[in-house]
Amino acid sequence: MEISAGGRLVVRISAADVGKRVSVRQLDELAPAGERFTDTIGVLTSWDDGVLLITRRDGGLVRITESSLVAGKIVPPAPARRKGPSAAYPELARVAARAWQPVEREQLGGWELRASSGFTRRANSVLPLGDPGRPLDDALDTVRRWYADRGLPAYVQAATGGEGTQEPLCAELAARGWERDVSAELWVGGLAPVADRGPSSASQVVLSRTADSAWLGRYHRKGAGEVALRVLGSGPSVWFATVPGEAGAAPAAIGRCVVDGRWAGFTAVEVDPALRRRGLATTVMAALAVGALAEGASAAWLWVEMDNSGARAMYSGMGFAVHHAYHYYREPQRASAGAPA
Repeated sequence: MEISAGGRLVVRISAADVGKRVSVRQLDELAPAGERFTDTIGVLTSWDDGVLLITRRDGGLVRITESSLVAGKIVPPAPARRKGPSAAYPELARVAARAWQPVEREQLGGWELRASSGFTRRANSVLPLGDPGRPLDDALDTVRRWYADRGLPAYVQAATGGEGTQEPLCAELAARGWERDVSAELWVGGLAPVADRGPSSASQVVLSRTADSAWLGRYHRKGAGEVALRVLGSGPSVWFATVPGEAGAAPAAIGRCVVDGRWAGFTAVEVDPALRRRGLATTVMAALAVGALAEGASAAWLWVEMDNSGARAMYSGMGFAVHHAYHYYREPQRASAGAPA
């Protein structure tokens, strides 16, 4: 926290610093003694009418009245938890989007509208990576109509907590009543360490360019139809991994990897619940990583749910670390005619 030469706390930020990462301290005079100061670090998203809005790394919004502010300063971008591949959010967002392509898409300026009959939010949401080419409210109206025409709710995928992420857009959506429905994180790491973790049992992994009926038998989204197969099979270079189960049973483990230039993205890594904690997920990822290295990739990424403590511990042990959080904002719900408001 910023302290002057005289030992006093100093506020060294202003409304001109909107968009920068800051550290602030506020005073709550009603709090018990010893708990009156609260520190917040995040992106200064707005400063209007005497109220600061700060977006934390996880996307949480903190509102602070200017009158309660006792100290503040600009701070450098958050350091990576460990050494890993470097990339700004737009690069990784495009790479991840190419690894999970929708059946239908349409451009709205720098926004991409994606639809796939409701199969996953990622393939049925807006990816905003530029200016929509019109005022935000007009763009959102267009988004609502586009998804309504397809019988789908309108979602916007937006990110926080990394270089080039979208804290201001998240705040604008929240101000307009768009509700944050689901949040997760994208993690990155080196690819070679993943391949090096492969045990001798990696030979039991069967690799294929297509998802066969056995692979789909383990995939958690049951009843995957033609649309799902098109999404799963999309990407520059797609590989599916299977560890066969007992005769006639679903596979013991599966995984999917998409190689795209220097990046290898891991998705759908799933293990039979009865066989977890035996290293099968690591085995699957190692086999896929070996193949990705052979295609020239050197860096890896994957999606992790925020409440999946087991997966987070495993990926952290492989050298992965959080790059950014991403959130799905759903259009405001309107009461139907004759229904309670």
